[in-house]
Amino acid sequence: MKSRSVRFLTQTGLIAALYTALTMVLAPFAFGPVQCRVGESLTVLAAFTPAAVPGLTVGCMLSNLLGLATGANVAGALDVLLGPLATGLAAWLSYRLRRVTWGGLPMLSTLPPVLLNAVIIGAELTLVSPTPTGGMFLTQMGLVGAGQLIACVGGGLLLAKTIKKIADNR
Repeated sequence: MKSRSVRFLTQTGLIAALYTALTMVLAPFAFGPVQCRVGESLTVLAAFTPAAVPGLTVGCMLSNLLGLATGANVAGALDVLLGPLATGLAAWLSYRLRRVTWGGLPMLSTLPPVLLNAVIIGAELTLVSPTPTGGMFLTQMGLVGAGQLIACVGGGLLLAKTIKKIADNR
């Protein structure tokens, strides 16, 4: 029993650290109105371990705090709250969809981060804009969704395929 909780905490910490490192190393692409967070490709890990749900949430919060501290995060303190909420909820939904596969890959698990971040972060970026409009929300939603599509579906499925290949060779 004890080793299971140690393993869970270890996986959670590693995922949080990896998400944060990927986001901060590629900060110019991770923050702003047009963003593609490579760390978001890790949301597919929720299809493989429940430890990814808190790991991704904490990693997103740390990234947004560091982005705020360094001035890279244009959405400010609001992103420290809404970003982890969107990522955590998306990771939880990805975990719930883990058994829906196509070609052995968790295809549906890649979609919650795209959809939730497009709506939540799109709304957040619109709210922090000096002149928010409905049209701006749709634009922000599309831009965030496109970045998430690249990271979560493209990068996430590549990661899932790699994990599956390694697991199949054991």
